[in-house]
Parts: sequence; C-alpha cells; structure tokens
Amino acid sequence: LLTAMCVPFGLTFFYFSAFQIAIMTVTLFPVRLFLAAFMMLLAWPFAFIAAVGRSETAVEPQCLWRRLVDILLRTIMRVMWFAGGFHWMTVKGRQALPSEAPILTLAPHSSYFDAIPVTMTMSSIVMKAESKDIPLWGTLIKYIRPVFVSRSDQDSRRKTVEEIKRRAHSGGEWPQIMIFPEGTCTNRSCLITFKPGAFIPAVPVQPVVIRYPNEMVNDRLGSCISLLFQYCNAFYLFKILWLTLCQLHNEFEIEYLPIYSPSEEEKENPALFAHNVRRLMAEALKVPVTDYSFEDCQLAMVEGQLPLPVDTCLLEFAKLVRRLGLKPRNMDKILHDYGNKAAALQGKKQNLEAFAKYVELPTSDMLRDMFALFDENGIMDVREFVIALSVVCQPAKTLETIKLAFEMFGAQEDGAITENELACILKTALGVGDLKVTGLFRAINTQGKGKITYEQFRVFAEHHPDYAEEFLFSENVGFWSSNKVSSTPVANGFCSDFSPIEQDPSQKKLN
Repeated sequence: LLTAMCVPFGLTFFYFSAFQIAIMTVTLFPVRLFLAAFMMLLAWPFAFIAAVGRSETAVEPQCLWRRLVDILLRTIMRVMWFAGGFHWMTVKGRQALPSEAPILTLAPHSSYFDAIPVTMTMSSIVMKAESKDIPLWGTLIKYIRPVFVSRSDQDSRRKTVEEIKRRAHSGGEWPQIMIFPEGTCTNRSCLITFKPGAFIPAVPVQPVVIRYPNEMVNDRLGSCISLLFQYCNAFYLFKILWLTLCQLHNEFEIEYLPIYSPSEEEKENPALFAHNVRRLMAEALKVPVTDYSFEDCQLAMVEGQLPLPVDTCLLEFAKLVRRLGLKPRNMDKILHDYGNKAAALQGKKQNLEAFAKYVELPTSDMLRDMFALFDENGIMDVREFVIALSVVCQPAKTLETIKLAFEMFGAQEDGAITENELACILKTALGVGDLKVTGLFRAINTQGKGKITYEQFRVFAEHHPDYAEEFLFSENVGFWSSNKVSSTPVANGFCSDFSPIEQDPSQKKLN
C-alpha cells in the first residue's frame, strides 16, 4: 500500500519538477546567463590591464592600484555568483596566511562552480594549460598567476612540480596556491586518490572542503537527463549549468580545516602525506574514500568502440599496473615485446614464478594480486595480461589492442581466430568474466569458415563503428547499464568485484 501511494507521488513530484524547469528555462535562466556574461565582460578589462607587463616568474609588490583592482574584481565576481543564485555563502573556519600554509588543498572537485573559492580568495591555482585559451575566462585566470600543467606532456608535469615547490618555499611572498588534488571532477559521493603534486614540497597545507547543501527540486529530473545523455560529457556540463541557474537559490559552503603540518615520514613520502590529508578531509565531509585515481577515471570514461562496462575489473588492474611500474613512456615497444613473447608461448599457461620472469619483476604481494586477476587453478594465460595492459595504457586505441590480440591468438598459417578465442579477447579487453559474442562473430564470419582474421575484423569495425552497441550490448543485457556490482568470482579469475581496498597508510608503496 505504501509503495502504491509513493509511486503516484513520485510521478507528481517529477512532473512538478519538469514544470518548474520549463518555466525557469524561459524566464530566470536567460536573465542569469546574461548577467553572468555581463559581469565577466565587465571584469575582463580590469584583469587585462592589471596583468599587462607583470612577471610570471618573479614576485612583484602589490601596489595601490593593483590592490584596488583586486578588490574590484572580487566584488564583480561576487555579484556574478549572486546573479547565478548563490545569494549568500557560508564560510567556516579561518583561512591561513600564505606564510602559515602556502598551499590550500580543496575537495571534492565536482563542477565549474568550484571556481567560487578561487574568486573569493584570488589564490593562484594549478590547472590545465588549455584553460588559458578560454575567451574572457582565460584572461581572468591569468590575472591570478596560475601554475599551468599539460596532462599530455611529461616534462610539463615535472616543471609544474618544480614551480609549486618554488612558490611554496618563498616564505609567503607568493600568493597561496589552491589545488584540487583529485585532479578531475567527481560526483562528491567519495574522495578519489589525491595526486601528490600538492604534497611534494613537504610544507604545511590547509585542507579546505566545499559543500553544496542544496535540496534541489530538479534532482530527479536531472538524474533522468543523465541517463539519457550519460555518454555526452559536453551535455552533462551544460546540464549542470542549466539546472543550477534554474534553481531559485543555490547554497554554497566552504570550510577551512586546521593547518596540517607533515611529519618527517610524510615529508619523505608525499603519497602518504596525501593519503592522510585525504582521510582527514573525508572525515570532515562524512564521505568514504576510494583508492581509484584520475587515471582510473580517464579509463572508465574513455569514449571508444568498446566502452567499459560498469563491473569491469580493469580499474583494479590499472591500479596494480601503476604500483608495479609497468607503464613506462615507451609503451609501444614494451607491448610489442610482451606480445612477441606471449605469441611464442602458443597459449602455454604460466604459474606465478614464470609470470614474474615474464614481466621481469620480483615476486611480491602486488604481483600476486595481479596474477590472481587471471588465475585459473594456479596458472594463467599471459596473452590476457598483454591485452589488459594494452587497454589500460592506450584505452582509446581499440583496434591496436585487437590487432595485438590477433597476433598472439591467431593461427600460424593465416592468423585467424575462432569464436571462443574472440570471446576470450573481448572479455579480457572489457575486464569481465563472461561475454557472449556469437552474434558479432557470425556477422564478421560471413563466409562461414569458423574463423576470422584481423583484416576481416578491421573492415567490419570500420563499416560498423557501433558494433559493440549493436551486437555486444544486445547479447549481454545489463553489462553497460546496471548499477549493481557483482562480487561473485568468475571462472577465469577475472573477478567482477573491483571494490577498492583501502591501502594501509603505513606502507610506502602508495603512488
């Protein structure tokens, strides 16, 4: 009876929410969007003039006119947020001085509205280099003298860490650096692994937590829209902006936690330092932590012909790959060498000791954990390891992974594989325990020979770029849509339970 009563109430709530969003979209939304754009246009000339001729490497005295510009920009930005529905903001705690804590670590990072603390404090930030090219906003960003980092340039990362250390050890001469150590946006339900950049300087940091304690009427409508557009990141970002500006009032809360000074052990181990600060912030937010990182999020969200299912084991595998140092820069050569050695074994299974020799690593607990992912009664097929490694290291290059797999599994005379071998390749590439590929195999095997070659697969993939959705999705219902993670071990050892296990903070193997 209670369920019967709640169902119509839920539908009524949904329709009311949709009606409110429809009204706000044609009334409040355009007005707020116009005012926000106007405030940014108003701030742009002041930020541009103040940044002209200023050194990016040396500290300059904050002269009177620049102090006035700073106050003016803060005021304009506050008016912009007010126009967006953030009428008042709750501030808890006290912001430390730059000499007390040169670095502010903020979490969780969930949306563009996390820029509010930046405009409140005018602190320098660490952000991706592409942001400086955004019209208007890029000029405002340059005004606060951020530290830019390019995620695709390894040398840029090194320079970024050096710049953070230089500013952090300036004795408070530079403005505080505000860092979101998660490195990517999350849904605020937990804190992912912190990147160590903010903790390498080994200086005191001030943890800062941000909250959006909004009970939004449009949450249910937003959830439905997310299901419809879950693969469209651009629409998701627009949806956040749209639904937020359609809300009459948006609450924002920022809390400055006590300064955290690292111990000698933490100074020597930035990962341990980051781990302990994250736990402290998670306790303040009352959310759990997860041992997955920015790279894991990239792997899970990559858009390709083989999107990963919700219960993939590759996230756990990727974590072990990083900790074992199996992801060097010359990954193409490494994969080629691994593939040749695996092909030479011709499917002969290996035990743990043989696997350790194969990857040229000593037997350790982490290597045992990796072996367990592929374990079949004490032995494993190293070809599956190579496929999984290829997916983790080059997730967007689906065809290159498939080609490598065909080279390892293919018959010597023609390089062709059977349906069972295709199933093994694809279930390993997706990190699942079982996969039906009969429909896909038959669609490729038009000649009925019982085997297919890589060239046939490649041509088919080019003519059917949505082959995963057309064949695999339909044959394996629930793989890509279910929110429930199974914890049942599967036959080949690729367990679908990838729930993170919290690392012991006393260990120094965290990275």
